[in-house]
Amino acid sequence: MSIFVMPSLGADMEAGTLVEQLIAAGEPVRHGDVIAAVETQKGVIEIEAFEDGLLQDWLVEIGTQVPVGAPLALIRAPGEAALAVPEAPVPTQPASPKMSIPEETPADPAPQVVPQTQPTPATETPQQGLRASPAARRLASQKGIDISKVSAGADGIITRADVEGFSDTDTATAGPGTTAATPDMRSAIAAAMSRAKREIPHYYLSHQIDLTAADQFLRRENADRPPADRLLMSALFAKATAKALAKFPEFNGHYADGIFTPKDAVHLGIAIHIRSGGLVAPALFDTQSRPLDGLMSDLRDLVTRVREGRFRARELSEATITLTNMGERGVDQLFGVIYPPQVAIVGLGTPRLCPMVHDGKVAARLGCTCTLSADHRVSDGHRGALFLRAIDKHLQHLEGLNK
Repeated sequence: MSIFVMPSLGADMEAGTLVEQLIAAGEPVRHGDVIAAVETQKGVIEIEAFEDGLLQDWLVEIGTQVPVGAPLALIRAPGEAALAVPEAPVPTQPASPKMSIPEETPADPAPQVVPQTQPTPATETPQQGLRASPAARRLASQKGIDISKVSAGADGIITRADVEGFSDTDTATAGPGTTAATPDMRSAIAAAMSRAKREIPHYYLSHQIDLTAADQFLRRENADRPPADRLLMSALFAKATAKALAKFPEFNGHYADGIFTPKDAVHLGIAIHIRSGGLVAPALFDTQSRPLDGLMSDLRDLVTRVREGRFRARELSEATITLTNMGERGVDQLFGVIYPPQVAIVGLGTPRLCPMVHDGKVAARLGCTCTLSADHRVSDGHRGALFLRAIDKHLQHLEGLNK
């Protein structure tokens, strides 16, 4: 018998609210099955089972806020006898994040982060104990609506129809034409990034890349494709980064408890802006082995689901390095903050025509600035510079990206 606990869905997460139980007690589960939906500051996230077995019992009720590491359900191994359920494994009312974490829990695929200071909220937050249907919560997350401001029906439960009927004028307090992250999300992002800057000794490098060959490659590849099937520069950057990591494994992995663990597979986190405000960086799995067309399809699917507030726990917890692209915002260069337990983040600026020396002559060529923020506990500037040059090399020889 194992205890399925609230997983850590990022360094900025302390607790999540159970909004859906997608597998009923007594039903079989398999590794990778989505068994529940949890609401965090970043939206509603689907969480998967990490083993095969039978879901014996849920230990918390829908609407309960559960700290990271606290029990959610009991999963019985195949052939194992049923055990009596504890009378009160966790409170059924919204729980305080100060709840202790059990000593024996199943291994979580992402390192669990223990906050340096325990949160001690003086009052209940607006969404704690809020009665709202999962569909209502999803729609509110997509539209950037604070669901605590939506009026419930006669039964006291907020439905999708209540959210659809919510007047946009009720959200105008942020000012005309503005979209802001919720206070909870902004606070969570601030806490995680502040911690990362305190604990991770960052170093920063930048490198100018000639994108003329990449641009010509895309023009050839996309000439006979419909718009929905065309490759974008983002896919080339993602694949070039993943290919370069084969010779620079110290940038691909997790650092925890003083130990760096390199990863064989490249699960490239893609920084994506959420319409309701804030950022997430879900992973494109096995980027190094995906063909460009498959990678482009994966990227489109990922962006669509994030915009709709639909992504899975594994996508948030298993990224091994992050790629952030501000090319659409007109930014020339950016130096990102490393998202623990990762040890590096690659940044891309806006492609522009700029003077470059080519074949001994100065010419206007398409280029962009590629940056690296990396962890000095794991790598140094010399290796970082070589890593950026390797990314550049792959973008000059595009025929190798599909291998």
